Amino acid sequence: MFARPKTTSLVASTLIMFIAVPAWAGGSVSGSIAFDGDAPQRRTIKMAADPKCDAANPDGRLGEVFVVNGGKLQNVFVYVKEGLGDQKFEAPKAPVVLDQNGCMYSPRVIGAMVGQTVEIRNSDETLHNVHSLATNTKQFNSAMPMKGMTIKKRYQAPEVMAKVKCDVHPWMAAYVGVVDHPFFAVSGEDGSFTISDLPAGTYTIEAWHEKLGSKTAEVTVTEGGSATADFAFAPKG
Repeated sequence: MFARPKTTSLVASTLIMFIAVPAWAGGSVSGSIAFDGDAPQRRTIKMAADPKCDAANPDGRLGEVFVVNGGKLQNVFVYVKEGLGDQKFEAPKAPVVLDQNGCMYSPRVIGAMVGQTVEIRNSDETLHNVHSLATNTKQFNSAMPMKGMTIKKRYQAPEVMAKVKCDVHPWMAAYVGVVDHPFFAVSGEDGSFTISDLPAGTYTIEAWHEKLGSKTAEVTVTEGGSATADFAFAPKG
């Protein structure tokens, strides 16, 4: 009769490897951003000053300050403003990408952690000049004359929000929400957002829009649970 191989310790160690769980079972905050009232008319941007920009947008390009679909507002930065205490979080290795495409910044609103790489690309066959207007991090002003160029920058302190503009094309603008944690989102075309993997706790959630200001809400997240935070912005009189 043959002895049975002793595989128990190997199996056990393998199981431990695959069933390891995070320090917390993260909860989430979801919601939507409503625009209360008649949405401002989106006007066609005049790009004739740069023939290459004009040619890249043969059907015209609408301004992106107010993007409202079915009463829902896009490009709102939503993040945890208070409630995390002194917890520390490591910035992701992967960069956040801000592209210049069709002589517009894409996306218009992004989020990044302090110290995370922001990779700025030029996908246009024309000169762009990327000018940071940050107040909490050293500003930069970088020419990007060729298609395919990239530059990499890092923000060294929280700031909601850090504006970026193009000195060559005055209609071009983007906004970077810089925070010291990973709990942020930007509202999509349908105005929705989700902040995931939050530790259990009570938080102040802030929603920011470039022209309509900020609004806050208090939410309580349970371990592995979900909470809702809806916001409504009205045009300023």
